[in-house]
Amino acid sequence: MVAIAVISEFEAETADDFDLSGAWKLSQLSQLPIGTVGVIESLDLPGEVQHHLMHMGFVPEARVKVVRRAPAGDPTVYSIDGFEVALRRDTAQAIRVREYEARS
Repeated sequence: MVAIAVISEFEAETADDFDLSGAWKLSQLSQLPIGTVGVIESLDLPGEVQHHLMHMGFVPEARVKVVRRAPAGDPTVYSIDGFEVALRRDTAQAIRVREYEARS
């Protein structure tokens, strides 16, 4: 919806006429490949679970790395704030991240 409003404001003919390369692409934490680092944007979880994860370091702007997955694919181990945490897929799907870009 936002892109449509922005496109019409700039009178672009189609979405292809409007460059969104500078926009962050958000994804679910569960979708990141092993070895990838993401930056947490938001947590969409029930209050108690969100509060618990935030105390473990899952807060906005924190960097989280995907370390390894169980043989069946669930849970996945993430490294954050110097320690490793295993999260089930349904929990990781509720955490929105953006790609981490190292500053040079």
